[in-house]
Amino acid sequence: MHKEFREEDLEVKKPVTLLERTLKYEGSVLKVYDDYVDVGGHKTPWDFIHHMGAAAVLPVLPNGKILMERQYRHALGRYTLEIPAGKRDSEEEDFLLCAKRELREETGYTSDDFQFLLYVNTTVAFLDEKIGIFVAKNLKKGEQHFDPDEEIFLEEWELSDLQDRIFAGKLTDGKTVAAIQSYAVMCSREKEK
Repeated sequence: MHKEFREEDLEVKKPVTLLERTLKYEGSVLKVYDDYVDVGGHKTPWDFIHHMGAAAVLPVLPNGKILMERQYRHALGRYTLEIPAGKRDSEEEDFLLCAKRELREETGYTSDDFQFLLYVNTTVAFLDEKIGIFVAKNLKKGEQHFDPDEEIFLEEWELSDLQDRIFAGKLTDGKTVAAIQSYAVMCSREKEK
């Protein structure tokens, strides 16, 4: 028999109690912890990864196409097609300021027309990374200024072609999939008005 979950339980119940947290690794992007928790009387170790968060931008060009980045991702051992994104410089950095910086650095484009799209928690089982995603329109072209360890190729894509790649399993980056699909819904709703 399954337990019934009620919306009001969200703020009241915390079924897990943190008993101990030990830092095992600290890198430039994340911290890895061993947590020891109590889950309903059962004490057990859990992995936990802390990330200070990031921001991403879905840049819409004047022709309506989406400006995408292709870059090599070591963790996957291949090039990926993504929207511009990057980590926040601090826990306190505003997501929009981070998004504006990443758009400018990685694509060379700037904009004064940003619209919040959504937040995404990337891997909720063991990672607290939160990404604020924005749509940028009325783009102004400039020069790329990416980090020395980045090699980024810019490509223009039709929204429908990106969706086709998602459904074919060829575009798999989580933040990018969420952004594209959310933007598609937003565009559909705007057409209905």
